[in-house]
Order: sequence, then structure tokens, then C-alpha cells
Amino acid sequence: MSRVFISGMGAVSPAGWGVPALRRALAAASPLPVQPIERPGWTRPFLARPVPEASPRPAFLAHPRFRRASSLTHYVAAAALEALGPAPANPVPERRVGLIVCLQSGCVQYSYRFFKEVLENPSMASPLLFPETVFAAPASHVSVLLGEVPLVHTLVGDPGVFLQAVALAADWLIAGRVDRALVVGGGEEANWLRADAIWHFDHGCVSSAGAGCLGLSLDPADSLGVKLETVTDPQTYLSTWSRGQAALAMRQQLPAGSAEDLLCDGLQGVRRLDAPEAAAWQAWPGSRLSPKRVLGEGLIAASAWQCVAACDAVARGSFPAATASLVGCNQQAIGARFLRAAAPAGQ
Repeated sequence: MSRVFISGMGAVSPAGWGVPALRRALAAASPLPVQPIERPGWTRPFLARPVPEASPRPAFLAHPRFRRASSLTHYVAAAALEALGPAPANPVPERRVGLIVCLQSGCVQYSYRFFKEVLENPSMASPLLFPETVFAAPASHVSVLLGEVPLVHTLVGDPGVFLQAVALAADWLIAGRVDRALVVGGGEEANWLRADAIWHFDHGCVSSAGAGCLGLSLDPADSLGVKLETVTDPQTYLSTWSRGQAALAMRQQLPAGSAEDLLCDGLQGVRRLDAPEAAAWQAWPGSRLSPKRVLGEGLIAASAWQCVAACDAVARGSFPAATASLVGCNQQAIGARFLRAAAPAGQ
């Protein structure tokens, strides 16, 4: 995969809209403030880190396809367009862009509203809500913004599926099926249904919302100065293969690293959940960055933030290499390594 370059990055997170907001929050290294999310019938609210309102309002929200689109779709679109850069304003017909959107919980806000109406009075449930409950809805809306998109996939899985999508996008590029690819992770929403589900993993988890995106290309002229060296095999959890064993197997497929390298891990300060990944990386010799400690548990969005943070650190010259470690919550452990590449002239 050393022929694959990172051509762009995008992020929407509790820190704000855009990669610069994410970068500032991670540099401050202080957990962002939490907000209460009320659950019907409960006296004690859940704690979450939602995405702040965008200011100014993104121009793409005026598109007719976004009239009823969920906030999940807004986050996916914003991250994808940021990673793509100015291309939509000056489309080049021969540049084929592939799109992969990775989701775990999907659009909980519209799902909740639709099924609430179905239970209250099936004959009056709005059919206009139903399309926004479908996992493929965000990819459908974003592909309209991008124009003619030859390949559009939606992958559903745990947080590790983001790097599976990166590997799939790299295969598309190498096979010549697209010229550039966008891999978007998350579009997770702050809602009591998600907060409740995350709370059941561990009561110390703080739910968060947003999305992240990496743009990939084989053209060095598109590079941000970062190339994808490798993505490990997905190490899936089985009845005889624990989460800790999967994390260790993933780690063993990646280089040992050096004192100058960066590790972007998924630790969030919750001992029971962190233990397998912490054990796998206990001998890491370089610097560490744990975005979830600042941003919260954003599921696949958090995985995308880890990879964006890793690539951003390499692109800015802070580290010659960065490793992203994704130890998913219920399916797999998978990792990737990004290296500094020569930026094209003029950058």
C-alpha cells in the first residue's frame, strides 16, 4: 500500500467543524465539557459531548437532498467535502471519486422518531421519515453532492471497520476503479438511545458525536505529505480468541516503532475497556495520543478521528510516522501505519 497517499482530511467532532478545531482540542489535551442528555423515564441524565452548531451554516445544507437529512448525514457530508477540498466547485469529469461511508449505530434520531410513530399509530406514521432510518442514506445524499460517483459503499460494523474501508479504498485505487477515494467514518449522533447503549459497555463512557474522513489517491501531486504504509489484517474476536489476544495479534503485525514515532490509540480512561489495548501497546517507545480522552466515545467516528489525528501529525511534520490502533468494541482489532512522504512542489 506504499503507493497510496493521503490526499485530504476532514472532521466534525465535539471540538467543532473541521480538522483545525480537532487539532486544537487534541493539542490542549483537556477533556471537552460534557452535556446532559435526558432519557425518558429516568431521573438521572446521561453525559455526552455533542457536536456544536456550525457557524457559519454549511452551504451544502441548502441542497434539496438535505431538506430532511439527519445530523448524521450533515457530519458525513461536511467531513467528506473538507477532505475532498475545492473539487466540487470545479469538477473535472475524468476524475472518478469513490465513496465509502462506515456506520455502526446509524441514524438513531430518525429511527427513534419513526418507530415511535409506528407504535403510537401505524396508520399515521410518516413515510417521509423512513428513508432517513436506512444505513445507506448518508452515502446516497453525499454522492449526490459529489456528482457522478462510480463506486459508493456503506460498511456497517464496529469501530475497526473504518480501516477495513481504507484498505478497500486502496484496492479500488490500485485496481484503477477510481482516481480518488473518500473514506468517512461515523456520522454518529448524540442521542439518549446511543448514550444508553454505550453506558451498558461501561458506566464510565461518555458518548460523543461527529464524523471523520480520509481522502486517498495514487497521485503524489495530491499528497498532503503522508502515505499509507500498511493496514493490518482484521483480528476478529471469537469464543476462543479474546479481545486482548486480538489486540496483541494486531500489534504484532505493525512495526515496533521508534522514539520519534506517534501512536494514536483508542484509550479513553475507562480501565476495563482500555485494558486489552493498553496491554498490547505497553512497550511502545514513542509518543502517544488518545483522542477519546478528549472527545469521548464516538464509535466509528472516534476511529476516524484517531486516523485523521495520526495523518495530521505526520503532514505537519511533527512526526515521521504515526500508527493508529483500533480495538473495536465487539468485532475486531485492526491497525494502520502512516509515513511522511515528500509533498509536491508548491506546498
